[in-house]
Amino acid sequence: MQIKGLNHLCFSVSNLEQSIVFYEQVFGAKILVKGRKLAYFDLSGIWVALNEEANIDRSELNKPYTHIAFSILDEEYEAYTNKLSELGVNILPGRKRDERDKKSIYFTDPDGHKFELHTGQLIDRMEYYRENKTHMQFFE
Repeated sequence: MQIKGLNHLCFSVSNLEQSIVFYEQVFGAKILVKGRKLAYFDLSGIWVALNEEANIDRSELNKPYTHIAFSILDEEYEAYTNKLSELGVNILPGRKRDERDKKSIYFTDPDGHKFELHTGQLIDRMEYYRENKTHMQFFE
């Protein structure tokens, strides 16, 4: 048996209508279906589901480093930063990083789910770490 790939991303949201607008405007996600308490989107071939759930403590969601990262082109970094600012999105301070580790924009959705737009790929990170993180153990 083997995992075949990513099936979908599902987020608990407090206000379905507000979240639909966020996912459409910020990610350019295309809404496919909307019910009383759920919505499904196509986000560049990724199935994204939103489920409205009231009375959930969301105060701790954006504190840990746990997040979902999407790839963007390096030349689009400023445009995405500007777009998020113009939309009033909660942009988080990024961690300090070497330029060889590429650029990232961290932000949250209206319920505090943390996202990253990153200009690098896994190969970039691995090459940077091999050159600069001698304490790390690599597996081939």
